Formats: sequence, C-alpha cells, structure tokens
Amino acid sequence: MRFGTAAVLTAICAVLAFAQTALTNDSVIKMVKAGLGDDVVVSMVKAQPGAYSTGPDDLIALKSAGVGDKIIGAIVARMSSGAAPGSAPAASSAGPVNEVGVYYRKGDAWADLNPEVVNFKTGGVLKSIGTVGIVKGDVNGHVNGEHSKTPLKTPVDVLVYTPEGVAITEYQLLRLHDSKDAREFRTVTGGVMHVSGGATRDLVPFESKKIAPRTYEIILPNLGAGEYGLLPPTAGDATGSSGRIGKIYSFRLLE
Repeated sequence: MRFGTAAVLTAICAVLAFAQTALTNDSVIKMVKAGLGDDVVVSMVKAQPGAYSTGPDDLIALKSAGVGDKIIGAIVARMSSGAAPGSAPAASSAGPVNEVGVYYRKGDAWADLNPEVVNFKTGGVLKSIGTVGIVKGDVNGHVNGEHSKTPLKTPVDVLVYTPEGVAITEYQLLRLHDSKDAREFRTVTGGVMHVSGGATRDLVPFESKKIAPRTYEIILPNLGAGEYGLLPPTAGDATGSSGRIGKIYSFRLLE
C-alpha cells in the first residue's frame, strides 16, 4: 500500500509528538491509521514511555481499530514487564525494610524479630554467671522468661536495619544461658580493649553483608540449639551502669 506525501508527513509529525509524551492506546491507533508499519509502531512501543490499557475490552478495541496482533503483543509485553519504558531501570537504594529493627526471613517476607527487655547489672551481681575476671565494662544481662517467644529452625536468615550513624559492628550476637525462669548473659561495654576471665564468653562472632543503606544481612555461624539474642549498642550509657534497662532481639534456635 502506498501513501501520499501528506500522509507520510502526518505520520512523521505523529512520531515526533509521541516521542515527547507517554504513548496510549489512542496513540497507537493514530499511528496505525497514519500508515506507520507494524515494525515501526512496535519499535515505538518498546522504546517510548507508555500508559496503555490492556484489559479484554481494551485489546478488542485495538483489534477493531485495525491494530495488528504484533503491535498488540508488544503492548501487552511492555505492560507485563514492569520496566520503566524508554530507559534503563533506575538503580534503587531502597532495601527490603525501612524501619530500625531486626528481622528474620519468614517464607518470602521479612518478619519482625521482637525485642525483649534486658536488665543490666555490673559484673558479679548475677551470681549464677560468676564473678571471675570482673573488669570495668564487664556487664551481666538478665532477661525474664525461660525461652524466647520466637522459636526458629535452621537455617535462619537475619536482617538488621540500623539507626542513623550506627554500624553493624556495634551489635553483639550473644548466647543466653538458663537461670531458673530467666535467661542471662555476660558481655562487655565501655570500650574495654583487653578482657580476661570469660567476660566475653557469651559473644558469638558473626559476619555481615551490607545490602542497602543501613541494612545488613547477618551471616550466622553454625549455631547449636539454644537461646540467642542480638544486642544493639547502648544508648546514653557507655559504661553499662548497674540497673540500666535495655533491649535484646532474642530467638530460640531449634534443631
């Protein structure tokens, strides 16, 4: 089929106009009626921003207006892809969570790892832990309840969204010990450079991977069954003074 000069000019004008705005179903129909070939229109659909309607009635309307199956298929594919038309997908800095806290993978989503209250006392106050090697910053933590309310089975994926200005290395992974109807642990605060006598016996080394701003995936070592907790850095009490109350993100690891 041959088109006159006027029709060709109309088609060119249409292309130039559509290049600046998002294409729609009506835009495609206009291009087809202006005489543009299927390959040209498909290229436009793939390259230009689009805001198409692809419901059953919309597709029938396109077909009735003379739009070919090849073009309709390109429209459906464009809307199904979810990609930003006409440009490469923008890199996103957003992570899977956006609130300060600790999370664990539950199916295909991240669930909150709820914190528990910790009562801190300076070394030697909690006699069940012992008093050997008490140094400045040697602190005992006491958590009520025999078990964490969050039982998890291995393997466990843990995610941490830190407060502004806080590094993941300021968090401590701790093993909690039974103490009648409670759990206890020993740790160190206050910047102690050298500790002996078991003050760090409950610390569990871990690795982390930053996956987004302030968002870290915790790579847990091979932990056995038992009670564990992720202790965030202290706030407003660098010495960990006796009687201080804090929080710990606890979990019970099952075999």
